[in-house]
Amino acid sequence: MGYSKADKAQSHERIVNTAAARFREKGIDGISLADLMKEAGLTHGGFYRHFESREDLVAEAVEVALRASDGTLCSIVDARGAIDLVRYVELYLSVEHRDDPATGCALTALTGDIARSGTRARALYSAHVERLVARLVPLLGAARSARERRLHALDMVSTMAGALSMARAVQDPALSEDVLEAARARLVRDIEQVGKPAAEASSDNGNG
Repeated sequence: MGYSKADKAQSHERIVNTAAARFREKGIDGISLADLMKEAGLTHGGFYRHFESREDLVAEAVEVALRASDGTLCSIVDARGAIDLVRYVELYLSVEHRDDPATGCALTALTGDIARSGTRARALYSAHVERLVARLVPLLGAARSARERRLHALDMVSTMAGALSMARAVQDPALSEDVLEAARARLVRDIEQVGKPAAEASSDNGNG
């Protein structure tokens, strides 16, 4: 029986999707090509019919994983259809997200690996950070300068990624949950502060 272009495309997509999940779960170097191909239902020898190198697979899988993360923020909306930023923070810094790296945010799951990867994967990761920041900026107080909102957005992203990474790394479950709770509380407080009138916010900060 012949092997059609459609069959090859489906197999290619299956390999990339499998790699996108396993890289988030185990790290880019945490699973062999042989095991990836086996999980995708294919032979190890067929890998080079789809990719010229492991680096090519890494770049494609990273792109798929990051693209899956791109739409998460915009999918979390309140009753009015507006993006619910507090809910986003709560879901991101949740025990459920901590315990499911394979389908969770690639920005956090792949940070260490991307830092050691080639320029293509790093460029994709950088572009994802910029897209996420661009979506957050309009939600962080129109009265402030664009620079202030950008720095606030970057602070939010780095805090969420760092807290989730630490919560996954520590051994003590109670400590892990405290890490998540501490970051959640601080970020939610900051978000709520942005939404207050200037005089009220100044008073809350002890400047009134």
